Amino acid sequence: MRILFLSAYFVPEIGSGPHLAYEFARTLAEWGHEVTVVTGFPRYNLPEMPAEYRGGVMREERMGGVRVLRVKAPNNYGGSTLSRGLVQLLAPPVYGLRGRMLPASDVVYTVTPPVLMGAAARLAARSGRIPWVASVQDLFPQSMVDLGVLTHPGLIRLFEDMERKLYRRADRITVMSEGNKAHVVSRGARAERVDVVPNWVDTEAIRPASRDNAFRAEHGLGDRFVVLFAGTMGSSQGVSVVVDAARLMADDQSVRFVLVGDGVDKRALQDRAEGLTNVQFVPMLPQERYAEALHACDVGLVTLRPEVKTPTVPSKIPTIMAAGRPIAAAIPLAGDAPKLICCAGAGLVTPAGDAGALAASIRAMAADRAAAAAMGLAGRAYVEANLSREACVRRAEAVLRSAIEERRP
Repeated sequence: MRILFLSAYFVPEIGSGPHLAYEFARTLAEWGHEVTVVTGFPRYNLPEMPAEYRGGVMREERMGGVRVLRVKAPNNYGGSTLSRGLVQLLAPPVYGLRGRMLPASDVVYTVTPPVLMGAAARLAARSGRIPWVASVQDLFPQSMVDLGVLTHPGLIRLFEDMERKLYRRADRITVMSEGNKAHVVSRGARAERVDVVPNWVDTEAIRPASRDNAFRAEHGLGDRFVVLFAGTMGSSQGVSVVVDAARLMADDQSVRFVLVGDGVDKRALQDRAEGLTNVQFVPMLPQERYAEALHACDVGLVTLRPEVKTPTVPSKIPTIMAAGRPIAAAIPLAGDAPKLICCAGAGLVTPAGDAGALAASIRAMAADRAAAAAMGLAGRAYVEANLSREACVRRAEAVLRSAIEERRP
């Protein structure tokens, strides 16, 4: 297949989104498909744009057998909601126009949100002559409405209209869970055109390994029981529950809470943790050191705010499981994430925002390390059987083939 992939995020940007996009494109290229990625110049989760990308409006390179076409688009991921929102509105049309300039492919694939990536894919698909497939990673705008970030009735109606058009017009849609599928269908998608393709984890790149490593030594963790949060500290993650749980456990200096990453809430979290000696912050790590941080921990943390009503499955869940570490989760109990953790036997789930319950689950794991280790091994076994990169990309590949076949006379 000749696949045109429009992606708002791509390596060397840091985070699950850029790396899932890269792994998807690279894997398809390894399997003999011709993959062209249209994306922007790297800026997301980076302190500054790498020197080699500065200057110019277009750039072509090859990464992992993939042709990557970069185009200058708005990419000011500042600290305000407005700046991030403008990027999500203004950048997708640029990608769509760049994709439309290319020779015809067999199928166009994109990831949303930004919700306008659907319109960009439709534009690149040359007015409907070739199919386009949308991978829906977040249920926008509902996720922002739940968090109280999006409150203006007119804007909500506008974005919901964009969402419905995306779901109705895409030839095929992939979602990460059954709960997400139900939402997408309720907003106008045809059920037979929506396929569940879980977010995968590279089970070769992330494997169980010794906790006594360079990360633990570098940050002076010694033999402490390390509880790790690694990722974006944003509005939906609700990481404040971690600091509050640490405060409840301040009497036990054998347990150390390590928060790795960055985000709009990080400054407030540091202020909240002022005076706590069992909490330490580490800057965002490059992808190649992320697994090292996971290996250094004894428990991986997953948190979401109580207001998150959409059935999201944070990508850090399968990643922690792949590293063979147990999960302590403080997340809404009605979503798909608790079902995944419990089905795999990979950890303990407590209600979102409940610091007391989270602290209790961490105390239980620290008190019975053998039981915690068994949860980690169970999680590893589950991802090997169900969430490996090859298994999940094969499902997505089949969706792309189906979209092409359905469009043929």
